[in-house]
Amino acid sequence: MLHFKHSSVINASPEVVWKFHERADILQLLNPPWQPVQVVRREGGLNVGAITEFRLFLGPLPLTWLARHTECEKYRLFTDEQISGPFESWIHRHEFEPEAGKTRLTDAISFSMPGGGTVEFVSGWLVQVQLEAMFRYRHYVTKRECESQ
Repeated sequence: MLHFKHSSVINASPEVVWKFHERADILQLLNPPWQPVQVVRREGGLNVGAITEFRLFLGPLPLTWLARHTECEKYRLFTDEQISGPFESWIHRHEFEPEAGKTRLTDAISFSMPGGGTVEFVSGWLVQVQLEAMFRYRHYVTKRECESQ
């Protein structure tokens, strides 16, 4: 299993940052422009059992990804897990931690790739690089949107 973590401080309260993540258009806002993704459905908001389905495009090939929220503590954290998709497993925990009138936003992901350890060893670094670019963008957008309120 591989692990990724990205953290930044947002100059807004956890409530403001949480409410930003509740927006109906959040996935479109946080998706980097260089990654073609289509949101198919999003049901249940930020609650345990909520479902999100989206389509990624790897070149001309569409790939469906289905995730469910498995943990939710309002203004503190939520976790989504892949039900089906490109990874053997994928658990993404979003944490909102108060820090001197601000919020430390942390995205922590544990994942494994189909094909086991050899595939992870060979291509895991590429996934890590892509995740770093994606979460730098996501945190930039979150910071921009939440600090402008």
